[in-house]
Amino acid sequence: MAEVKPFPSLHYNLAAVPSLGSVTAPPYDVIDAPLRAALLARSPLNVVEIDLPEAPTGRDPYEHAAETLEALELDGVLTADREPAIWALTQEYATPDGSRLVRRGFMARVRVTDYGPGLVRPHERTQPGPKEDRLRLTRATRHNLSPIFALHPGSVWEAIGPHVAGDPWGEVTDDDGTVHRVWRIADPEVHEAVTGGLADAELLIADGHHRYETARTYAEEIGGDGPHRYTLVCLVSLEDPGLTILGTHRMLRDLGPEAQERLRSAIREEFDGEEVPRESLDPAGSEGVGVFGYVDAGSRDGLRLRLKDPAGVNRALAGHSPAYRRLDAAILEEVILKRALGLSGEDIAAKRGLGYARDSAEALRLLDAGDYQAAFLLRPTPVEQVQQVAAAGETMPPKSTYFFPKLLTGIVFNPLS
Repeated sequence: MAEVKPFPSLHYNLAAVPSLGSVTAPPYDVIDAPLRAALLARSPLNVVEIDLPEAPTGRDPYEHAAETLEALELDGVLTADREPAIWALTQEYATPDGSRLVRRGFMARVRVTDYGPGLVRPHERTQPGPKEDRLRLTRATRHNLSPIFALHPGSVWEAIGPHVAGDPWGEVTDDDGTVHRVWRIADPEVHEAVTGGLADAELLIADGHHRYETARTYAEEIGGDGPHRYTLVCLVSLEDPGLTILGTHRMLRDLGPEAQERLRSAIREEFDGEEVPRESLDPAGSEGVGVFGYVDAGSRDGLRLRLKDPAGVNRALAGHSPAYRRLDAAILEEVILKRALGLSGEDIAAKRGLGYARDSAEALRLLDAGDYQAAFLLRPTPVEQVQQVAAAGETMPPKSTYFFPKLLTGIVFNPLS
């Protein structure tokens, strides 16, 4: 069962920074060098200096992160709360079709457990590299710097909702146009309602698998009981009307003549293809099993691909659950990446010859720029299918889901000591 608790957070002193927007940042794993520089140009106090540290030559970046965190606290830029609280969060955002939705959640401490029924379920595979990086950062700073995103059954918003009627503690409009609003709730009655309401809940990790597994490792390293047995989580109801999953598209590069011929042959043999204009390439909303948009760098138009023989994929993935065998990401991985192009699971994890695009416009831009040779556009994975795969004890191929919008780093930190 889930153990959800309020916590005494460390956070920016809003009187000591230009704005909350100037010091928050996207998740570390989507920040490249130009974006990191741009964030620090907004303010040298930006959280990226801690969460994605770069030290002067010869210095350890993780020690630099710890020293920066301590200096900001000593200077009054960061302030520590004495009383525990939960932090309500709303995110107002635009969907690809132009409508606006609001996703509601709250940030709290959650006790770290093993994966399993009634506890916490993962849905995507993890890799050792990011876990080692996050573990070293956690050891140095002794804080959770960014929230894991997890989904819970039912709703506790009826206890939280009345407390978000007034002005928020802080507000940020990010580069995607998402408006993040956050309220600090110190009311013990709300804490009890949330803790009790989720006591029997099984949590599903939506984003932050590497950080959750890092938290588990760190807790065992320290041993005993204490704040290190918990991790910072933003919890959102599976029933929340603002919950959105987008597709993450696959980009192919480094295709020699033989690989290109194998790819063309696999498309002819495994799929029915219908020519479609580039602006209609995204398959979102299409019905059926194994439906993709496909375009290569030399094409003015693309193809709508439909898997000819789902039964054949079922046989190839016979060791997996029915929900897994219907996953577009799993079908593409089996039929194209592994069987046609000969990529191994390790190749896919290391992104050898493979990249990702968050939307069709980015995919086409990358093709036109010559960065990639071909693109497969995928439909969003329904949240029900995510649940079914996780409940079967399985994990999906990398980047099978893109929960939008992302959570910001730097709103609150969770002390681990």
